[in-house]
Amino acid sequence: MYLLLLFPLLFWVPGTGSSDPITGPEAVRGLERGVLTVQCRYDPYWETYRKWWCRGTDLKPCKILVKTNESAFGEKERVSIRDYHTNHTFTVTMKELRQEDTDTYWCGIERTGHDPGFRVKVTIDPGKRTCMCGCVSSGPALPWSLRSLSSD
Repeated sequence: MYLLLLFPLLFWVPGTGSSDPITGPEAVRGLERGVLTVQCRYDPYWETYRKWWCRGTDLKPCKILVKTNESAFGEKERVSIRDYHTNHTFTVTMKELRQEDTDTYWCGIERTGHDPGFRVKVTIDPGKRTCMCGCVSSGPALPWSLRSLSSD
């Protein structure tokens, strides 16, 4: 009987009342060459901890792309992160998106031991392609130009 009462306490995280100290969207989409913003929410207990954004299928070996500093902000290359202590969220912004940015990412909190994290699937769709085409008509030369481009 005592074992059953103690078991739930093994997974308790201070201040949360749950085992999920951080949450976010499960999946987000962006357009190539565009900007993507992801917002992750954390329990107030984690307010003073550094936050990070990493890329990789699994949490433990993922590559940290950006991390907050003492000013609750961080930026590296095309990725930035900002921690909003007042509403217990942090926002990651990825800009100049590329289709190869499609992958699994993680919102995370840096702490001693195992960092808590939340998996976010990011998909980058092809952006709209614009073609600047011009056509110059110079009378009889136009039909010849079209014939020379055909496969006949």
